[in-house]
Amino acid sequence: IKHLDLPTNHHTMCFRSRCSFCYIFFTIYTLMLMFILSIILFWIIISPSSVKFHVTDASLTQFNLTSNNTLYYNFKVNVTMRNPNNNIIVYYRRITAISWYKDNAFGWVSLTPFDQGHKNTTFLQAVFEGQRVIKLKSKQLGEYKDETSVGIYKDLAVDFDLRIRAKYAKFKSSRFNTPIVQCRRLRVPLISNGKSVPPFSVTRCKSAYFFSDRDAADG
Repeated sequence: IKHLDLPTNHHTMCFRSRCSFCYIFFTIYTLMLMFILSIILFWIIISPSSVKFHVTDASLTQFNLTSNNTLYYNFKVNVTMRNPNNNIIVYYRRITAISWYKDNAFGWVSLTPFDQGHKNTTFLQAVFEGQRVIKLKSKQLGEYKDETSVGIYKDLAVDFDLRIRAKYAKFKSSRFNTPIVQCRRLRVPLISNGKSVPPFSVTRCKSAYFFSDRDAADG
């Protein structure tokens, strides 16, 4: 029986083929790694700090809950929005302020869109006025009566629902919805004729990372 020896060049071709595949794989892997690292480095360099919101003043000139659960209100809030970044411009394309009392939303106001430059502080005022039916739980209703007797309402809140674009140098992002900015636990005095009220304490608002898309996070 004769053994057939494969040609030497066949082994050489197989070896070269495997080497070519390894080289291509290594090249692709290296390029992908460099691409990911460059994105991370770029983000670290330009990563903007969150815009900071503070409620600087808030007051009530009417806050009356009737026996049929109708709330008559006139609620004013002054807010500062600080863009602390040196290289980011923020374009506010939708600004909706929502007022709450003890987990009940009772007012919505659309504010005028605007552009905010670097290291800029912008002052906003939201005025909620009207009437709305809300349903307080038994404990909350007792708290409302106590707060009314004192003239200070302790559980008011304002949320800001924002849609923005961000610009870095010549690069501008698409529009996206930021996480809801929450200004909670506001102690707001009721202004009445002839009665002195304590000054409002400046309150810092909170949210998740401002330049993230909350819809993408939900998905």
